[in-house]
Amino acid sequence: MHKLHFSIVINKQKEHVWNTMLDIDTYRLWTDVFAPGSGSHYVGDWSEGSKMLFTPDEAGEMSGMVSRIKENKPYQYISIEHIGILQDGKEDTSSKAAKEWAGALENYTFKEIDGKTEVLVDIDTEDEYKEMFQIMWPKALLKLKELAER
Repeated sequence: MHKLHFSIVINKQKEHVWNTMLDIDTYRLWTDVFAPGSGSHYVGDWSEGSKMLFTPDEAGEMSGMVSRIKENKPYQYISIEHIGILQDGKEDTSSKAAKEWAGALENYTFKEIDGKTEVLVDIDTEDEYKEMFQIMWPKALLKLKELAER
């Protein structure tokens, strides 16, 4: 696994940025970079310990990730731990492909500085996705900034 780091400064307070990032309607818009035309969808909630399914479609019938919210400190920090994959609407936590992602983290830190918010993103990724994420994540964060600053 590789650790990748991204950040952006958004001209809004951290509570507003947090809500823009995690609300399902705006979440779909900024994550459209990762699944063009549909955005991402999630099933679950952001409370600590809860299971989340991340998929490009609402029915959850396509591929995606099975995750859990490892930590949630509202308006400060959220950590998502991937525990498997979603294949044709079925959760898989035991195959070789699923185990490759097990334990991978996505961490988001929100730091307010003079009424602005710095969003720091730290993710674990496999070799095959490293280059793609290095291109997509900055675009996704720019879209989040655009949405939050409206």
